[in-house]
Amino acid sequence: MSRSIVFCSFAVLVALVATSTTHAERPDKPNIVHILTDDLGWQDLKCYDIDAPSPMDTPNLDAFSKRGVMFWQAYSPAPTCAPSRCAIMSGNHPARAQKTHVVGGAPPHARNPNARMMDPWYSGRMPAGEMTLPKALKTNGYVTGHVGKWHMAIDHHAFPQPEDQGFDFTRSNRGAHAGTKDRLAEFATNAVDDPYRLDENGFPYHQNSEDALEFLSEHKDQPFYLYYATWLVHAPIHTRSKALLDKYVERLGVDPRKTVSKETAGQLNPFYCAMVEMLDYYVGQVFKYLDETEDPRWPGHNLSENTYIIFTSDNGGMEGGPSERYTDNHPLDRGKISAKEGGTRVPLFIAGPGIQKGVQTNVVVNGLDFYPTILSLTGTAIPRGKHLDGCDLSDLLLSDPTNPALVKKVDGGVRDTMVWHFPHGVALESTIRIGDYKLIRNYDHVMNAETPELELFQLYQSVGDTQTRVDIEEAINLADSKPELTVSMNQKLTEILTEMKASYPYYNPDCVSELPGHENVCTVLSHTKNGNLVEFAYQENGAKVQVADLIYTLNGGERYEEWYRTPVDLQAGMKAVVELPAGTTHYILNLIDENDFLQSFPEIGRSKAGFAASAISVQGGLVNRAVVNKSATPSPSLKDKDANQDGEISADEYIAHFVGGFDRKDKNKDGVLSPGEHSHPSFGRADQNQDEQLTREEFTTIFSRQFELLDKDKNGFISANEMERK
Repeated sequence: MSRSIVFCSFAVLVALVATSTTHAERPDKPNIVHILTDDLGWQDLKCYDIDAPSPMDTPNLDAFSKRGVMFWQAYSPAPTCAPSRCAIMSGNHPARAQKTHVVGGAPPHARNPNARMMDPWYSGRMPAGEMTLPKALKTNGYVTGHVGKWHMAIDHHAFPQPEDQGFDFTRSNRGAHAGTKDRLAEFATNAVDDPYRLDENGFPYHQNSEDALEFLSEHKDQPFYLYYATWLVHAPIHTRSKALLDKYVERLGVDPRKTVSKETAGQLNPFYCAMVEMLDYYVGQVFKYLDETEDPRWPGHNLSENTYIIFTSDNGGMEGGPSERYTDNHPLDRGKISAKEGGTRVPLFIAGPGIQKGVQTNVVVNGLDFYPTILSLTGTAIPRGKHLDGCDLSDLLLSDPTNPALVKKVDGGVRDTMVWHFPHGVALESTIRIGDYKLIRNYDHVMNAETPELELFQLYQSVGDTQTRVDIEEAINLADSKPELTVSMNQKLTEILTEMKASYPYYNPDCVSELPGHENVCTVLSHTKNGNLVEFAYQENGAKVQVADLIYTLNGGERYEEWYRTPVDLQAGMKAVVELPAGTTHYILNLIDENDFLQSFPEIGRSKAGFAASAISVQGGLVNRAVVNKSATPSPSLKDKDANQDGEISADEYIAHFVGGFDRKDKNKDGVLSPGEHSHPSFGRADQNQDEQLTREEFTTIFSRQFELLDKDKNGFISANEMERK
């Protein structure tokens, strides 16, 4: 056989082998890159422009939006970061997990003495034993990596950490987003020794992004799950790129030394705009790596060809801090820390093998859907006994992403309902969306003229396959005009929250505002402990006690002091009895009456020493509860109202102290106070005839009622102890 024939045969064989290798079947375990940004708003990306255009440049994400499915009605599980992150990793709704806000793990307490309501107890963390998404994927041979923010415990560094929850690889470096002392001076340079040295494209070195690339490089030969939780674009609001800052200063026509206040509408913060573009660049580096790196498990193909990429945000945009506006979620109302659309609607793109490109959809989805969807896309079995509150979106993604009928619940029915529960802060609300309508239930509505109990909004109008925008601004309350729909949606919301055993906010018994049932709050009479059995005796003062909880801690006084809740048995004779959980160091009794007032024993308050400083110690009983003779050394609050300095305040003294301010407030001396002269929440309640002005008589009535509330023993005087309770 001639050499030329042999060479030809060898060349054909090589070509056949190469062709066979190049066209080998795609590995049956696709990779997952799950990118979760921090506080990125629905209107922060150029591709989501609606109404007013975004001033921010996001070329990489705009391009990526066309590589798969772009969701216009995607939602986070909660309007704040920790509950959303826990929900995504665990598959459990925040209300079911009792993880409804950040931090947590504290006894219920009033934010301040004037707060009408207080948050319920909620968990400080995702339980260490939770069957998380990475744990489930590891059972199917996946290597799992976490990069960036964690915050699924009381603190960023508290237990459990990513390695405790199923991650093989974890890095939490903040990179170029680490805080600065002077955001107008600390910019990255080209200096060799600059830890944020500018790259060839003029962007600061960002360790957070490099950590993600390191994981991909080290584990590209294995089926991998990367959870890349960016620190951007959360506060602090600053950038290490002077070029980007200058770009947006010029574009917006603003002075970086004087950023706009949070009351100023619009996306006018040049630091924030620069942060969004930095986020776009660093995420783009991950896209580029996947596109340009050959897949060792699939020679002849790049990693992106066998990788599903999910990009979204943990909650809606944070519109502003105490002194400046960050972004604007308009036309959506409000932002982070509210369950309205601005706080929960988020950007979402999903791309990968088998998913159509360039699809935009109005199908309603939620971050809770990621857990079951990722299991399905990777062929991973649902862990035995695992409850999932989201829906598997794989049929939707791989068939017709515009068909809402493909989003099925476990029972096979089409999902048309979604619920959020945020009984916290000033929001104090739960919401439910059913089809085109959304209902908001406000908990702080009693004797609060500015806040209706129920609000109903029609976000869209759907006719067949066509959906038209109606009121995504949530501006037109239809509760009165559609009473039947309002009632039915509210009932459905109750059913869902009841099934999940959701916790609700309580009224503050020490609030000076007039609230029905305030005078009927119970009193704890005694407390005894026999071994681990604890008994409290209490007295009902007109309102029946319906629920009792023991709030206890196993590490009172320690850095990461964490409190838990367990039910207490209410027995005949007004007794509350409970066995202390093993290891309890300190505890508190919570009694909740029929009017939703929460009475705490002892009265609880935060201090530098933690809540344990005012709780009951297992070792020492009641701590820091010594009775002080306040009349001997009157507090300023008592002294300035006690005109005759006899240690007690009469009704005349109390009222005269405040009514003396009537003349000071009455600037135009017309004998009445306008809302501007008395800009206080009590104005609406005190204005008895609703004529938008307060007479001296009406003004006096406010403080007459406050006196009655403070005079607990009804003897016509406020004692030092009663004033101190206030």
